[in-house]
Amino acid sequence: MNAKNFQGANFKNSSRFIKSVLDRLIAAIALIIVLPVLLLVAIAIYIYMGNPIVFSQPRPGKDGRIFTFYKFRTMTDELDKEGNLLPDEQRLTAFGQFLRETSLDELPQLWNVLKGDMSLVGPRPLLVQYLDRYTPEQARRHHVQPGITGWAQINGRRLLDGCWEEKFRLDIWYVDNWSLWLDLKILVLTVFKVLKKENISQEGYATGEEFQGSTGKV
Repeated sequence: MNAKNFQGANFKNSSRFIKSVLDRLIAAIALIIVLPVLLLVAIAIYIYMGNPIVFSQPRPGKDGRIFTFYKFRTMTDELDKEGNLLPDEQRLTAFGQFLRETSLDELPQLWNVLKGDMSLVGPRPLLVQYLDRYTPEQARRHHVQPGITGWAQINGRRLLDGCWEEKFRLDIWYVDNWSLWLDLKILVLTVFKVLKKENISQEGYATGEEFQGSTGKV
């Protein structure tokens, strides 16, 4: 490695350390600020849907390491006559839809960030069963920590639903072009999209189309 590349690698490593510190610091401050909102949402979920209040699920993080992912519950546990869960669209409540449209259901992920499982910005953590369905190129999305928001989310969101190859292309672009300035840009754009109430139905959630495997190249 020549001197220029060595300096570049050191700068990148220093930037990632700063990102990690800022992630946890911002998450801690944000959790304190939004604590009243967390309590109000939790009470409302309990009234409308009962327990559990928080939805948890194993998700793959950096390098495919499995962690427990948290979000506010948005669907009921209603069953059909055979004892099977009703279709997602029948279990998604009006209040749950409101939580998704306002991104309030994402707030518990600040705890994931504080624990170091996630970052504020990065590719969204998808389902564990998708791990063996990625192409080697798509799997590179796990070279960084997953995020609450990401490059794919501000470049399409629901418009990208079902377009898995495009989502992964955007995730990999983020991995290859990451910088602290890019993270700041994504965070600012995310705030604007949330304020505009643009739908942010996330890939990998229960209401999203399942990824069956790649049909082409990223």
